Order: sequence, then C-alpha cells, then structure tokens
Amino acid sequence: MVKLYTDAATNKTHSAAGILVIADQKQYQFKQKITASNNHQAEFEAAILGFEYLSRNFPNAQNVFFHSDSKIVIDSLDKRYSKSFAPELAKLLTLHEKFPLVIDQWIPDKQNTGAHSLALQALQALKA
Repeated sequence: MVKLYTDAATNKTHSAAGILVIADQKQYQFKQKITASNNHQAEFEAAILGFEYLSRNFPNAQNVFFHSDSKIVIDSLDKRYSKSFAPELAKLLTLHEKFPLVIDQWIPDKQNTGAHSLALQALQALKA
C-alpha cells in the first residue's frame, strides 16, 4: 500500500507543488516549481506530478491511496469529468490506470500539512 499526498501553492507570479509519499513505513518528499497560472490548475499539476513520481519510483504498487485537499481534483476524478480542466484530468486518469487500485480521497487542509509544507517551501525558494 502506498499513500500519496499532493498540494499546490500559488502566489501572484509563481506556483509550486509538494508531494509526500508514504510507503513501506518510510516518507518520500518531493517539491518543485510548476507552470500553473492559477490554484486549481496547480492542484491538478501537483496530482499529476505525484502520480508520475509513483510511476517512476513505485511502479509495482498494487494499492494507492491518493489524498488531496483540492475538492475540484477529487470531484473531477470521481465524476471522470471536468469542464475546465479536461486535459489535466485525462492525463491524471491515464496515470491512475497504471495501478490496479487507486482510492481518491478529499481531506481537509489540516490533514495535508506534509504536502502543503513542501509546496510552500518550494514557493518560498522561488522568491529568493
């Protein structure tokens, strides 16, 4: 079982993603600048980066529990539809298919502090 937490942080000029993976009782952290121009797009980009990270580093994972504090990302995955973010959703769904079982779950901000902190750290680094 692999747990994936993603989050994005956006200011007026930059966006960044934070990804936290918990597997085999270990934490793996990843953060980076992303190209999104708004917070919703940034949340999709962070989720895509998270699943790309899993595909590279945990390709044999059988069960993935994906946690995000973005309602639009989780709702879009549940409905398999997004009017405004169709290309991002299509890419995310394609990445989902690489794993036998993916459970998507919305969590409140206060339960996503690991990924959130990583996204903020990456965003702060862009200001420096």
